[in-house]
Amino acid sequence: MAREVISSGNELAAKAAIDAGCRFFGGYPITPSSEVAHEMSVLLPRVGGKFIQMEDEIGGIAVALGASMSGVKSMTNTSGPGISLKAEQIGLGFMTETPLVITNVMRGGPSTGLPTRVQQGDINQAKAPTHGDYKSITFCPGSLEECYTEVVRAFNVAEELMTPVFVLLDETLGHMHGKAVLPDLEEVQASIVDRAKPDPSIPKEEFKPFDVPQDKPAVIPPMFQGYRFHLTGLHHGPTGFPTEDAEICQNLIERLHRKIDVRRKDLLDSYEEYMLDDAEWLIVAYGSVSRSAREAINRLRDQGVKIGMFRPITLWPSPEEKMKEIGERFPAEKILMPELNMGQYIDEVERVMKKRPVALNKANGRPISPAEIIEKLKEMGI
Repeated sequence: MAREVISSGNELAAKAAIDAGCRFFGGYPITPSSEVAHEMSVLLPRVGGKFIQMEDEIGGIAVALGASMSGVKSMTNTSGPGISLKAEQIGLGFMTETPLVITNVMRGGPSTGLPTRVQQGDINQAKAPTHGDYKSITFCPGSLEECYTEVVRAFNVAEELMTPVFVLLDETLGHMHGKAVLPDLEEVQASIVDRAKPDPSIPKEEFKPFDVPQDKPAVIPPMFQGYRFHLTGLHHGPTGFPTEDAEICQNLIERLHRKIDVRRKDLLDSYEEYMLDDAEWLIVAYGSVSRSAREAINRLRDQGVKIGMFRPITLWPSPEEKMKEIGERFPAEKILMPELNMGQYIDEVERVMKKRPVALNKANGRPISPAEIIEKLKEMGI
């Protein structure tokens, strides 16, 4: 039976983590995301988990990675400036193939920016949060319900693909307080994914965690269970020990890409099509902006305007197959893309659709209203 709750997006992200099996949180307070950490500090002790507030953002992700390496589902949480500080350890997570969920409640930037205001300024950062070659995975909720369901999905994907996964909320969604209808807890728990375990037929002293096919994630057992392997930020071979062998290094980086690429369609692609069946105009929107877009569409539909929305929920890697298919139906001058930044996802839409939508950008910390979207569409000739 579905559950009805009154909550905020930040609180629901924490609740989702607990329901997904998270039992460790390491982090540091930062506006507008601190409620996630606060709620985890309350909920984790109730289920036998551990919460620790570290001295800074770097320490927060370091302990979360360490806990995950020990076999415990782990989470850290922050806002844009915190991601900047966590960048080096995020790279370690990609290289060591350590599952970790990172929630980022976006605010105005760059630098200290607008701590209490909304922005979608971390879209490009989520695609490339650290240096080097890797594939980043980013989910972007558009409702209170999705603040819950996308965090659950992030834990499952992190465990299945052995990689850090980002969930991008923003100040509007994080602090929005209202009714949310959540899936049944038994249904959620039935969907839970745990990381793969080593083949018990292989002697522990012969086990090689990175000796896997080129399209598969590493199989890394929890530490302190008798397996002998090495975890390092350096390029490494089958046992994890560092190497500079050219072929091994190339194969490692290619595998970090392929393990995600081969699962894009069946595991990662996620999007919403809203009133697109007979649409003659298209809005592409994500996150909290999609809420204003939905209201604008409803108002215009009442006036007889045929308009719909495509909303990517997985931002990285983008649902490009569906995005391309929808883009073929509309000329560029009939596609509007509102973003709470100066245009961070429009380049990806243009790359996939082979046409550039009309942009509506706002980066002053204030949301884009339905009226502003309608006004822009009227300028476009709707």
